[in-house]
Amino acid sequence: MIAYPQAAEPRRWPQALTIEPFSRAQGEVRLPGSKSISNRALLLAALASGTTELQRLLEADDTRVMIAALRALGVAIHLDDESATIVGCNGSFPARDGELHLGNSGTSMRSLTAALAFAGGRYRLDGVARMRERPIGELVDALNALGARISYVGKHGYPPLQIEPAALAVRDSVEIKGDVSSQFVSGLLMAAPLVAPPTGLCVQVPGTLISQPYVALTLALMQRFGVEVERAGQQFVAPRAGYRSPGTYAIEGDASSASYFLALGAVAGGPVRTVGAGSASVQGDVAFANLLERMGAKVQWGRDWIEVRAGSTLRAVDADVSAIPDAAMTAAVAALFAQGRTVLRGIGPWRLKETDRIAAMATELGKLGADVDSGPDWLSIHAPAALGEATIDTYDDHRIAMCFSLAAAGGAPVHIRDPQCVEKTFPGYFDELARLTRPQAA
Repeated sequence: MIAYPQAAEPRRWPQALTIEPFSRAQGEVRLPGSKSISNRALLLAALASGTTELQRLLEADDTRVMIAALRALGVAIHLDDESATIVGCNGSFPARDGELHLGNSGTSMRSLTAALAFAGGRYRLDGVARMRERPIGELVDALNALGARISYVGKHGYPPLQIEPAALAVRDSVEIKGDVSSQFVSGLLMAAPLVAPPTGLCVQVPGTLISQPYVALTLALMQRFGVEVERAGQQFVAPRAGYRSPGTYAIEGDASSASYFLALGAVAGGPVRTVGAGSASVQGDVAFANLLERMGAKVQWGRDWIEVRAGSTLRAVDADVSAIPDAAMTAAVAALFAQGRTVLRGIGPWRLKETDRIAAMATELGKLGADVDSGPDWLSIHAPAALGEATIDTYDDHRIAMCFSLAAAGGAPVHIRDPQCVEKTFPGYFDELARLTRPQAA
């Protein structure tokens, strides 16, 4: 149940949560709503004409941040049970000034920067200390090239940002780099129809475009809200158009969150089934199931579910995981149960996430006894003969907390420091894990 309207008593988390060893995991999990879809849909519904009901909206810190920001911009949002009703502002936010605190929500910071660049108001966008270390320069450069007036309050290339009123773009094309974060491209694309000249706006992405499935997800959401973008490779042409409410939109379960339970089925017997995202999903992270199959797990698919059980043994892989950057963290922990050395490539963007994930994962995997090596965009893991008891530092990173909980299938307790960080995207994660696992016999 979504509980935003009345502030509930915050959950009291221990300083460190102990995951006792478990011998078997099996069952079914209904996934929370996708964070990536939830925040995009909230913004597009706010920008659209008409009223939109979003069903199965994620209830977590990242969506709370986006909802609070949209309300501060004058958007009417009503929350009830598992749905949200948004009264669209038809492309023009009522509030023409404001200070928005966006926590550590990258989707909120990048998409709102683009959406507000030509909104005709004065806005300051800021976040937590880590957000001030996450680059945004490529997006700001592209928006300013179109005529926006965005400046840096502190360090050049990083939040906080100050946005001043600007006229609509007069150029019909712009370049934006996509080798740091696909969210820069997604943010620009979502704003493009509202600022494009009558002939349309051509967005070109030279060089590498990382995490392409997330850009495809953005285009699918834009189409659902009435705007069709033409794509030819890494060139996108957005028409001058307004978003239209689809009426009701049901949000898929989160495929990144599914990865923890799918890996659980692979390392702890299974079967474990996740419900909410399957073969019909628009999310790239469902491809994590294919990686588990390469490692030797047994995988079954339905349109909105995936089920995984253990095979005879897990084996190491050498894989480019650039298309599934979030789920790839789960693969690094699954490697603790595989025979041989696993190498995960294409993970350079990990260094710019909630923490430097390459360094953090290498450190914490080492605590469990793994032989770990890393480079600018790769990580290699060779499992120890037996996993040891360890206390895992989470670096205020929800994904580190969730994926390392799986190590308790290795026969020793795992202590997760600052378990509250899972509130960012999956507040009920540890409850679901406990429901699916059986304690190891003494």
